[in-house]
Amino acid sequence: MPKVGEQAPDFELPNQNGDMVKLSDFRGKKVILFAYPKAGTSGCTTQACGFRDEMPKVESSNAVILGISPDEPKDQLKWKEKEGLPYDLLCDTDHKVLEAWGAWGERSMYGKTYMGVIRSHWVIDENGVVIDEQLQISPKDSVEKAVASITA
Repeated sequence: MPKVGEQAPDFELPNQNGDMVKLSDFRGKKVILFAYPKAGTSGCTTQACGFRDEMPKVESSNAVILGISPDEPKDQLKWKEKEGLPYDLLCDTDHKVLEAWGAWGERSMYGKTYMGVIRSHWVIDENGVVIDEQLQISPKDSVEKAVASITA
């Protein structure tokens, strides 16, 4: 699990169109990488649309946004189109990247425990170093803190 001050481990995942995207493709730019449990659900939509609405600040800070969840590409594409999300949604269907980054673990709902995505975000600088890491964060706080870290 990458920590603040450490080099972010590279990975490659398909996006909503099935095109392969590597984290290292974005060297030279800051990257906000946010993990969410399921495309189209209320909290995830709050987080994703919050980042969408902050795109002017993100772009003026030489940054990009990437979402990541265990959803299939077709589900990500449907959600991206419905919400007008202007960034890639990465598909970690076997949750290996989410596990490696510490965003996969035990969750509970209605008294039942299960394994799933822990809502999180990371901000990576132009050199690939993690400058902000927030595990188990609310959708609204995720957007505010991630954007603050790239505009500071």
